[in-house]
Amino acid sequence: MAASHRPFLREVSLKRDGIESYSEYPFRIPAVRELMGLEFHPDVTFLVGENGCGKSTLLEAIAVAWGFNPEGGSTNFRFSTRASHSDLHLRLRLSRSVRRPRDGFFLRAESFFNVATDIERLDAEPGPSPRIIDSYGGLSLHEQSHGEAFLTLMLERFHGDALYLLDEPEAALSPSRQLAVLRRIHELVGKDSQFIIATHSPILMAFPGARIYLVDGTGFHDVRYEETEHYAVTKEFLADPARMLERILAADDREG
Repeated sequence: MAASHRPFLREVSLKRDGIESYSEYPFRIPAVRELMGLEFHPDVTFLVGENGCGKSTLLEAIAVAWGFNPEGGSTNFRFSTRASHSDLHLRLRLSRSVRRPRDGFFLRAESFFNVATDIERLDAEPGPSPRIIDSYGGLSLHEQSHGEAFLTLMLERFHGDALYLLDEPEAALSPSRQLAVLRRIHELVGKDSQFIIATHSPILMAFPGARIYLVDGTGFHDVRYEETEHYAVTKEFLADPARMLERILAADDREG
């Protein structure tokens, strides 16, 4: 078997020359301001942290710098429904493997609907090319639930030898479907794929051997799975739901 060239994306850092102020967006965001040189695992890297910490902003900028469409899709997608991304991608330095992957995909949960719409638009145009939707299982993604469409994407469109950037893929997935995604990630890693995933899911971030970066107000911290708040809170809740609910609701009553 041929040697792996992963990680396809080895490291990302911020080009600091010319940045006039770190008090302006997006440079005031910790995930951007403290970006000194973030190394990625050859298989799976997770970016975790509270809402607003900047993990999705950074992942989007990495995707655009790599060549993906800001709203998601493969590098062949060029649609735009609303230009909401920053120019951060112009300030990133990507350290890449000597060989590029054959494929890749940027999945944004919040704009996957737009990807599905563009597929239908392109397939409606006359031409000899095969239908794009056939690479996604043949059934319109709009005719499936959000969660079904996500899983179809990973099962039918993702084939390996690729860089996959996933932004909160758990958004529409039940716990059992998240387990199915874990299994598919394992299969694709075995087919020479690299994943970088921004997530809140304690199920997904349990992937064996993955690197987990906690993003907070001081930057990035390489942490163990058991050190994440996602794991600790979920474990405490499942161990005694009634006790935790009593404590939380009692606090709300006091504040009221």
